[in-house]
Amino acid sequence: MGLYVLFLFLLLTHVHGAYVSRVGRSRRASGCDLYQGSWVRDGSYPLYETASCPFVETEFDCQKNGRPDKDYLKYRWQPSGCNLPRFDGRDFLLKIKGKRVMFVGDSLSLNQWQSLTCMLHTAMPQAKYTSVRIGDLSKFTFPMYNASIMFFRNAFLVDITSEKIGRVLKLDSIESSKLWKGMDAVIFNSWHWWLHTGRKQPWDFIQEGNNIYKDMDRLVAYGKALNTWARWIDSNVDPTKTLVFFQGVSPDHAGLSTSGAGPNCGGQTEPLPKYPSGQHPAELVLEKVLRTMSTPVHLLNVTGLSQLRIDGHPSVYGHGGHGYMDCSHWCLAGVPDTWNQLLHAAVIQN
Repeated sequence: MGLYVLFLFLLLTHVHGAYVSRVGRSRRASGCDLYQGSWVRDGSYPLYETASCPFVETEFDCQKNGRPDKDYLKYRWQPSGCNLPRFDGRDFLLKIKGKRVMFVGDSLSLNQWQSLTCMLHTAMPQAKYTSVRIGDLSKFTFPMYNASIMFFRNAFLVDITSEKIGRVLKLDSIESSKLWKGMDAVIFNSWHWWLHTGRKQPWDFIQEGNNIYKDMDRLVAYGKALNTWARWIDSNVDPTKTLVFFQGVSPDHAGLSTSGAGPNCGGQTEPLPKYPSGQHPAELVLEKVLRTMSTPVHLLNVTGLSQLRIDGHPSVYGHGGHGYMDCSHWCLAGVPDTWNQLLHAAVIQN
């Protein structure tokens, strides 16, 4: 009886540990939660200057676009119980030597991919690189390390096809996944485009099985698409060969209204001391799906720390200029650099 109880305890401990790794409470051996902490000023930041990163997208280059303040560049994420290691680009490249890493998702994935390529180029400025974009696939390669960091644009993870009735978002079809096979590490992301309506909505109908809908509750549709993605991962990914990550929901500060903060990110020059709302509803959907999976998926749980950075968005210093307020994407250098520091820590851990 005693041996049975011990076995049951060890089994439950193992299962709980797997759950923790999947929902992204990334801890060191000391038990430190890297995602719980605060933003502190650090004069040694930023980690790079966009002027030394010739391939950065114009929409993320806030300084070049005329942003007058620089305080937002001087913040470092400080976990409560330990230190987040400063990014070591050479070490990261050695870790991915001979490997292929792919970001899959929307423009927030592009944001993180661009951040990582800038961080690596700054760390190894003399290392030759190639950068190619063909359609929805962008590929950045360091030949000396035989390492590729790619970005594949797929905002919904599932397919959108052109049919006689129009553009159809297929919640149970994932043909584009063929491009993800064989990667050594994949970082997925999806949420922001699920909210678009009207002219910005890239589909006319939603299909699930043989059923066609004009629309659907977006959180419900998001969950169904994530379940399709999860089934594909569980059926097609060998966790001994491929690390799978999911970038947590990146917050949008467009509609935020708090005491001491304006209705959006415009004119904000410092982080919020505390976020006024609770957990993002899309986070709950994502975590519920991850808990059903047999394949370990590490959630880069960046939502909470990013919610505090109302100052980190391009606002009117992005792609659209002063005629457009961008409170969704992030300036580079900036918040996505911290996401990549956490990614680096997770790669080391795994």
